Amino acid sequence: MEKEARTVVYDDDLRMEVYRFEGIVQPFPSHFHEHYVIGFVEKGERVLSCKGREYDIKEGSILLFNPGDSHACVQSDGGTFDYRGFNISKETMLDLAEEVTRNRELPGFSENVIYDEEAACYLRPLHEMVMQGVGGLGKEEALLFLISLLIQHYGQPFESCVPECRREIEKACEYMEQRFSERIYLDQICHHAGLSKSTLLRAFTKAKGVTPYRYLETIRINEAKKLLAAGVPPVEAAIRTGFSDQSHFTNYFNQFIGLAPGIYREIFSGKGEDGGQHGK
Repeated sequence: MEKEARTVVYDDDLRMEVYRFEGIVQPFPSHFHEHYVIGFVEKGERVLSCKGREYDIKEGSILLFNPGDSHACVQSDGGTFDYRGFNISKETMLDLAEEVTRNRELPGFSENVIYDEEAACYLRPLHEMVMQGVGGLGKEEALLFLISLLIQHYGQPFESCVPECRREIEKACEYMEQRFSERIYLDQICHHAGLSKSTLLRAFTKAKGVTPYRYLETIRINEAKKLLAAGVPPVEAAIRTGFSDQSHFTNYFNQFIGLAPGIYREIFSGKGEDGGQHGK
């Protein structure tokens, strides 16, 4: 079997996380991010579920996820998966959108899976420059051309990408977002939202694409990422985000992010002398 390698760096110039996964077979359960994701499939075939739709992704597929888009994927060809990705915060995307459109408004991607050779011609060299530590004009130029093309061909107002959600579900989300560090029970969420357990589970999963428990765990992981990036040790990050123990936290973090918490922290702490490259 091909040796698995996972490389991730944070590019200070572009202000974004950049990933390279090679030879992986790990499935990723349904989850969402607070940031944008632009990804490119180098090798392998997977079934991607996103916002209630299924896609067969393969070599050449470009993935576009807006913040909040629930998605999951699993290998479908019996082989391994090679993938390049950019994680772009809302703040960084807002600045990029203003540069290319002259309007300071968040864009939304109308498609989650595309095949666009012109976009790939910007995406792959840009990714290589980041991985090789190349700076300067070429890297910034490639990023702006890529974002400009994606917004021009697949952009829409960000609000159009946010599904309508009944007020009760919004209240359930608000409750979990405000109390994620505590031990939360379904009875508490239902009481706050004003729904029975069965109604909440059905309506929440339909509206958000994930169950309430998965939503809560995703919030905790996203908050843990912020703490780790700020240098907080994994043990403390686990406690502060409501995980029952370190093992539970590490397991979920690896499932959602594809890296162990300690390795993710090293990207920002400067402890990784290899520029953030890690293999398994």
